[in-house]
Amino acid sequence: MSATETPSSKLSFTIYHNPRCSKSRAALDLLSQHGIEPAVVRYLDTPPDAATLAQLLDQLGLEPRALLRSGEDEYKTLNLADPALSREQLIAAMVAHPKLIERPIVVHGERAVLGRPPERVLELLR
Repeated sequence: MSATETPSSKLSFTIYHNPRCSKSRAALDLLSQHGIEPAVVRYLDTPPDAATLAQLLDQLGLEPRALLRSGEDEYKTLNLADPALSREQLIAAMVAHPKLIERPIVVHGERAVLGRPPERVLELLR
């Protein structure tokens, strides 16, 4: 632990995690290798609500389309490629179908990154 790190700062990491996703597992492993044991949110089991997802998007600096997994069946079924859909409609679709949310998302304080590639999570250590 460096002089600037405290045990409480290490606890302030959260990962929105899908254990079946290799990128999500790799991001979690990278954090662990750096002595960080984040709070793990298995977002498929406990999806974020619309307000949380909107906040995550703001922290990521992304619009909802950038967080959508366009290869999922739900993406096509719900016609989420429709450019007329609003930010709120896209967020509602991700809340109702969390499988559509790109992962992993790692949050530290007011900052967040999408762990694609997994090494991006290391940006939160700077």
